[in-house]
Amino acid sequence: MKTVFLFLTGALLAMAARGQQQLKPAANIAAAGFSAARLARIDSFFNDAIARGYAPNAVTFIARNGQIVHHKAYGYSNIEKKIPVRTDDFFRIASQTKLVTTIAVLMLYEEGKLFLDDPVSKFLPEFRDMQVLDSVDKATGRAITHKAKKAVTIRHLLAHTAGIPYQHPSHKVPGGALSDLEGLTLDSLIRQVAARPLVHEPGEKFTYGYNTDIAGRVVEVISGRNLSQFFAERIFAPLGMKDCYFYLPPSKAKRLVELYSKRTMDDPFTLSMSVENRTFPVAGKQTLFLGGAGLVCTAEDYAKICQLILNGGSYNNVRLLSRKTVDLMGRNQIGDNFVWDRNDKFGLGLQIISEDTRYGDQATPGSLTWGGAYCSEYTIDKKENLVMLVFTNVSPYAWYGEFVRKFRILVYGALE
Repeated sequence: MKTVFLFLTGALLAMAARGQQQLKPAANIAAAGFSAARLARIDSFFNDAIARGYAPNAVTFIARNGQIVHHKAYGYSNIEKKIPVRTDDFFRIASQTKLVTTIAVLMLYEEGKLFLDDPVSKFLPEFRDMQVLDSVDKATGRAITHKAKKAVTIRHLLAHTAGIPYQHPSHKVPGGALSDLEGLTLDSLIRQVAARPLVHEPGEKFTYGYNTDIAGRVVEVISGRNLSQFFAERIFAPLGMKDCYFYLPPSKAKRLVELYSKRTMDDPFTLSMSVENRTFPVAGKQTLFLGGAGLVCTAEDYAKICQLILNGGSYNNVRLLSRKTVDLMGRNQIGDNFVWDRNDKFGLGLQIISEDTRYGDQATPGSLTWGGAYCSEYTIDKKENLVMLVFTNVSPYAWYGEFVRKFRILVYGALE
C-alpha cells in the first residue's frame, strides 16, 4: 500500500510540475531529448530553401519539457532591402488567432456565462431564424433557401460545423476578408455574415469560415470589452505576452516582416497584391478585431499559448482554463467528418491529428495543430511534452504544405 501511495504521489507531483512548466532555454540539448546534429538539419533545410528562392524567411521555435531547444531566424524580413529577419520580428498569424479566441470563449464558459450548446442568437439576435441554402438561381442570382432545422450553437462555431464559409456561393461580399483599412468593425462584419444563408444544416459538415470571428463577437457582447481589450487584459498580460497585438504600437512597427506572394514554384517572390493584408497591422483605421484571423505575434510569444495548452490550461503561474476544459478542446467535435483531405478531426478551436492522418506525419495521434493563411503553424504533442512553431509570411504560397510539414518532420526526426 505504501509503495502504491508513493507512486501515486510521485505521479501527481510530476503532473503538477508539468502543469507549471515555463519556457526557458535548454541548458543541454541532449538532456531535453534531442540530437543536436539532427536539429542542425533544420538549419540546412531553411538555408537551402532561402537560397533556392523557396522561402523568404523562417522563424522556428521548439520546446520540450519547457526547455527551448531551437529558436532561430533565417532569411530576410524584407528581401529587397536585405534586412535579416530576427527571432523577435512580428508575423501575421491569421487563423492561429482562432486558438486565442477559443480560449477566451472557454474562459467565459468556465465562469458560467455560456453553455457550448447555447444558440448563438442568445447573444447575437441577428442569428435567429437562419436559412439554409438549397440552390442559387443562375438567371437571377437569387438564393433559394429553407429554414434551418436547428439553431447554430457556440459549439458549432468552435468546431466549424455551423455551415458558415468564408466565400459564400451566393454572395461576393464579404468574401474571406482577413483584414480591413476602412473602418469595418467586427459587429458590422458579423451582421453581414448573419444575413447570408447557411450552406448546410448546423452540425452536418466541417465548413471552415467566419465561425471563430462570430465567437469573438460573442466574447465582446458578454464581456462588454472589444476583443483587443479582452485579449490584452485577460490573456496576454497574465501570460506575460508582450508581443501579440491586433495592431502594432508605432514603437514596434518596424519589426513587422513584409508580406510576399508566390503562386507557383517558378514565380519569384513579389509583394502581396493585397494592400490591406500587407499593411493592416500598422495602417488604416484599425477598428476590426477579427477573432479568426487578426493577430500579429512573435513566435516566442505565441509559444506561450501553445505551452498553456500543453500544461493543461496554465502558464506563468496563472491558470486560464482547467485541465478538464483543455481535455475537452482535444475531443472530436465533427463526428464522422474530416478536416478537408487530411483525414484528421477537429476539436474546439484546433485540429486533432488522427492515427490515419494524411497531414500530421510522425506526430503522436491526438496531437493538436493549426496554421494561418500567411503560412505559420504550431503543433502541440502532449505525449512528447513538445511544442513546435514555424512562421513565415507568404500568401498565396505554392510551397505552403512543404514548408510547414517538412519542418515538423525534421523536428520529430531530431528526437532521441
